[in-house]
Amino acid sequence: MAGPAFRAAAVRVRVPASSANLGPGFDAFGLALGLYDDVVVRVADSGLDIDIAGEGADTLPRDESHLLVRSMRTAFDLLGGQPRGLEVVCANRIPHGRGLGSSSAAICAGIVAARAVTIGGEARLDDAALLELATEIEGHPDNVAACLLGGFTLAWTDGGSAKAIRMEPSGSIVPVVFVPSKPVLTETARGLLPRTVPHVDAAVNAGRAALLVEALTRRPELLLPATEDRLHQEYRSPAMPESVALVNRLRADGIPAVISGAGPTVLALAEGGAADKVAQLAGEGWAANRLPLDAAGASVLPLGTQGG
Repeated sequence: MAGPAFRAAAVRVRVPASSANLGPGFDAFGLALGLYDDVVVRVADSGLDIDIAGEGADTLPRDESHLLVRSMRTAFDLLGGQPRGLEVVCANRIPHGRGLGSSSAAICAGIVAARAVTIGGEARLDDAALLELATEIEGHPDNVAACLLGGFTLAWTDGGSAKAIRMEPSGSIVPVVFVPSKPVLTETARGLLPRTVPHVDAAVNAGRAALLVEALTRRPELLLPATEDRLHQEYRSPAMPESVALVNRLRADGIPAVISGAGPTVLALAEGGAADKVAQLAGEGWAANRLPLDAAGASVLPLGTQGG
């Protein structure tokens, strides 16, 4: 395959936050949320220049070790070759280490940007290949599927290949996120999970996950029973006791609430006019925000589009 040619103009990519698991859909379900990171990438004559604003501006590296840049490099290899140089500008709004898919957003932004600046990139790296690549980098497909596709996604692997389908969540659902001040590493949260679980708990989760598909897409009145989980949330309580306590308190009040991804953010799935009231229930120590659902997923936008 001949080496690629690159666009002279910069490209802008927007990627949404995402919440994985959604209670019973462990490592399978994802929901795209209307909170976005933006990246502008231009192929330069030489070198690597990275500018970061917003989340992570004081902590993220500005060299080849940046996850977005590493993801771009991997995509460029698949697209046929590396550009001479890169200029990257990141506007980050997704909190880091909070279970809202910040790493998946960086990965997806990088590979989509690499494809967009490569002439003929979509022919060389189609959407299915993007999901495969993002999953390979991230290690699991749930967040990256939601980030790439938008909406409500169900992801799985088949013969080692990542697959996903997108469904349209009910328009009456309003996500409310409760974000604590301190992060929890995904590795820490995963390390608390047992190697085996009781058969009865697995059976309950299977039924609830099936019900959640119906509840999220057509019958949101079923969200409370549909978001019951027995596979991961309580096991992770030692790493985020306040988060699990908040989930239990909200659920006791009839509000469908779950740990977002590996935590420690709590996600409540409110209905319509109840969202503002739900957002007031967490108390001190939490930043509560109601967010729209994202329908577009990772998108290449005109440079003049305003941030969201």
